[in-house]
Amino acid sequence: MSKLRIGVIGCGSIAKYRHLPEYAANKAVEIVAVCDIVEERVNEIAKVYQAKAYTDYKELLKSEQLDAISVCLPNYLHAPVSIDALNNGLHVLCEKPMATSQEEADAMIEAAKKNGKKLMIGHNQRFVRSHQLAKQLIESGAIGKIYSFRTAFGHPGPEGWSVDGRESWFFEKEKAYIGAMGDLGVHKTDLIRYLLGEEITEVGAFIETSAKGNTDVDDNAVCALKTESGIIGTLAASWSYTAKEDNSTIIYGEKAILRLEDNPTYSLVVQYTNGEVVNYELGKIQSNEEGGQNTSHVIDHFVSSIVEDKEPLITGEEGMKSLAVILAAIKSNETKTIAKVFE
Repeated sequence: MSKLRIGVIGCGSIAKYRHLPEYAANKAVEIVAVCDIVEERVNEIAKVYQAKAYTDYKELLKSEQLDAISVCLPNYLHAPVSIDALNNGLHVLCEKPMATSQEEADAMIEAAKKNGKKLMIGHNQRFVRSHQLAKQLIESGAIGKIYSFRTAFGHPGPEGWSVDGRESWFFEKEKAYIGAMGDLGVHKTDLIRYLLGEEITEVGAFIETSAKGNTDVDDNAVCALKTESGIIGTLAASWSYTAKEDNSTIIYGEKAILRLEDNPTYSLVVQYTNGEVVNYELGKIQSNEEGGQNTSHVIDHFVSSIVEDKEPLITGEEGMKSLAVILAAIKSNETKTIAKVFE
């Protein structure tokens, strides 16, 4: 079978550390073209992967016979570039958050449908082993009724991770639209929806810019969430966890408490109400820190969904529902009211 011909648009850190090496490691794939507006950067990447370099994504879409692309661009470009690619008959893997508005997300989903192409959003937390095992335990009834949850994602900020450091687009409101909530919070709304198997319907949020100077994007947020069945919990997203990353989730159930990525040795700890404790050593979560899981599984899943013509785990619709929670949180903070996720 001929290999899938892949293009990667945007050659910043997420492409450099995740998409490109993971495509290169997948035997079903050939990286054909790469694109970035910084010529020096794209030429360097093109050399590493023996791909053709472009500085204009429209030129890439027009010139190459591709099967699929990864969109690894600033948030405000996710929708227009994904839609162009879908309209050019390509499958699309888009980084999160999928868009900056409900309208954009709907337009992306519509373009995928119209062109009969796959649209997947890169929510890698669904592929973490502790998260998958926790979902199985919840679904099996072993935890009983879920009462509450607490989830957090925080680190010192994108300047330590982004290829452009403090000059990164992450800190520019027009390009990022949302800060820590879009970078980290959307991961956790997606995870909670995935674990609990139900939608979040209401949000109350406090969202601040408190840790970073010279920017008007949010860097610290705490939200109260309520699901359709009435489970309540909190979500924190922050670029102000200055010493160490926190990527933990705790699920409080009738028969047990699940602690996910909360213990340095055991990625899942199950504390049963009868006193029994089960520790699962499942390897480290994929993170920006050294020693994190070396694959996100996102790329392999996207590739196999195309090769086997299966629906990806995180479709455009799924990405949109996770984004909608973040948009509701922003609305809640602005109006100082509890916001409904889907009006």
